Amino acid sequence: MPRVLSDSDVTDFRDRACAVAARLFAAKGVEGVTMRELASALGVSAMTPYRYFRDKDDILAAVRARAFERFAEKLETAYAGPGTVVERAHAKGDAYVRFALEEPATYRLMFDLSQPTEEQYPDLVRAMTRARATMTSHVRDLVAEGIISGDPELIGHVFWAMLHGAVTLQLAGKLSAQYKQSPQYGIDQILAEAGRALGEGFRAGVPKRRE
Repeated sequence: MPRVLSDSDVTDFRDRACAVAARLFAAKGVEGVTMRELASALGVSAMTPYRYFRDKDDILAAVRARAFERFAEKLETAYAGPGTVVERAHAKGDAYVRFALEEPATYRLMFDLSQPTEEQYPDLVRAMTRARATMTSHVRDLVAEGIISGDPELIGHVFWAMLHGAVTLQLAGKLSAQYKQSPQYGIDQILAEAGRALGEGFRAGVPKRRE
């Protein structure tokens, strides 16, 4: 008869299993994350993981939830730092890019993988909602201070699409391959120019201040 698991037992195993599943995804992709591979890597019986997770989708959802939480925390911390709203918004963008480039497998797991039953995993939904909120929180402040104008939700998603597109191209080796002889057109320069152009566009509707 299996021993009764304490809350700490469950938490410890789930944490270790999620770390192993993340490594399997990084090495072999989503097809490499199986309950059997997970059990083997953890040194337990093939059925042990089923005491903690319903199936493969369950553990992938848990891994992704942890990733989204860490991602959101990085962005929130960056925006909570010193400086003006604009400076802190730039710091948040830098944190976004840094996370993606330093943890490419994690970033792909978060955004490349879409699970058809995501709504069945409350922790994942909560983490994704928190991460999505980071895309608009600073924009609301920028609009409130009259620095830009428009719908904060829409503007936040426009900037998000720009960041995601650039880092996805970088992770795919498209920017480095295309621009390796022209470093002035690397990801940093592209993001800076895109941010400048978008910023100017969203500032166009801000009423002129009377002198």
